[in-house]
Amino acid sequence: MANTRLRSGFLFFLLPLLSTAAIAQDSTKILSLDEAVNAALANNSQIRIARADEKIAQAKFKQTDAVFMPQVSFSYAAMTTNNPLNAFGFKLQQQVIKQSDFNPDLLNKPGNTGDFVTKLDVLQPIVNPDHWFMRKGAQKQIELYQLQTQRGEDFIRFETEKAYLQLNLVYESVKVLEEALATTKALYTFTNNRYEQGLLQKSDLLNVQVQVTAMEAHLATAKNNIRNASDYIGFLMGMQTGIIYETTESRKAEGSAMTDSLPLNRADFKAMKAAIEATDLMIQSNKKSYLPRLNAFGTYQLNDKSMLGFGSNAYLAGLQLSWDIFKGMRTKNTIATQVAEKNKLAHQLDDQVAQGQLALNKARRDLADAEFTIRQREAAVAQAEEAFRILNNRYQQGLVNTTDVLMAQTQLSQQKLQLAQASYNRQVTISHIALLTTTSR
Repeated sequence: MANTRLRSGFLFFLLPLLSTAAIAQDSTKILSLDEAVNAALANNSQIRIARADEKIAQAKFKQTDAVFMPQVSFSYAAMTTNNPLNAFGFKLQQQVIKQSDFNPDLLNKPGNTGDFVTKLDVLQPIVNPDHWFMRKGAQKQIELYQLQTQRGEDFIRFETEKAYLQLNLVYESVKVLEEALATTKALYTFTNNRYEQGLLQKSDLLNVQVQVTAMEAHLATAKNNIRNASDYIGFLMGMQTGIIYETTESRKAEGSAMTDSLPLNRADFKAMKAAIEATDLMIQSNKKSYLPRLNAFGTYQLNDKSMLGFGSNAYLAGLQLSWDIFKGMRTKNTIATQVAEKNKLAHQLDDQVAQGQLALNKARRDLADAEFTIRQREAAVAQAEEAFRILNNRYQQGLVNTTDVLMAQTQLSQQKLQLAQASYNRQVTISHIALLTTTSR
């Protein structure tokens, strides 16, 4: 019964970080928290994807340059016909009409008539209010994706800090387990000597042997978790796996005092506001489509009866005022849909802010709980150390049984592990509060 309690106590505090993958040829590298965060911000795959989205939005905005830039097209066509009207038109365009071409027989039955056309078309937008607002909406999309990238960087920073603290916790767990194993082996040596002297029973020796075996198994698992935690940090940093990272500090710097209120200029909130503004600009664009448009156009044309001939030229230029008076209620219904989407985004923003405030309130309470727990665990560790010292001295004198001293030693290790866990919880909570209160850059 006692040994079962000992084993379950240690298993509870070991970190199940990732799947087990022991690599015998792992290299070792010392890694600071700042180095880990900087590498993650530079190389993390999610950040690269977010930056790619920014470039896509910028490219889409560049497409709207067509609102102001002229559109030019070139074409070359070869045609033949025996249609009287087209045949006479070809000759007119080629500027080769003669008196004989007005012969009724030739007009009615012109035979095969060819025409080679070289054509240059130009369209110059002048006044297109709907396209202007569409361009502004595309520009707002760039801002949206930039803010989303900022918030993504905030999350990656938090996740990297958390992973780094997890790795540090595993190292502290290994240290505690190594100390516990050394103590248990010393107990085994003393117990074995007393057993050989006939002063203790074999069951006492076996109990200590079981404890040593269990400690070795727990220590091996904890060391393997160092590889797991290192692989995860490597993944966040965009590095290859198989490198064992060593931490350089046990605690993360807390920085300045943290606020109790949720900042409304956080990047994700501003991204949502940008999405609302972009939707509003699209609504304005559709409303402006009710207005007329003014565009200039021009055509320069070369006609010849021979291939690669450019014997005749002509141009056509003008202004076009167009007005879509009725589109079967399509524009009106599109605007109604976009207004509903805008209202939905506004509700989502309100809900996001409310959830953020709840998360911040909880994190502040969690921080207070973690600090209280640390003080309690520090006192418990001191008490457990004293209890083990007393029982170990009495065990050396044969005044207590083996189970008592083993339980005291296990209790001490558990309290140390709980203290390390409480310290980890506190630092993660501090990082979480920083994530919740980080403002847009």
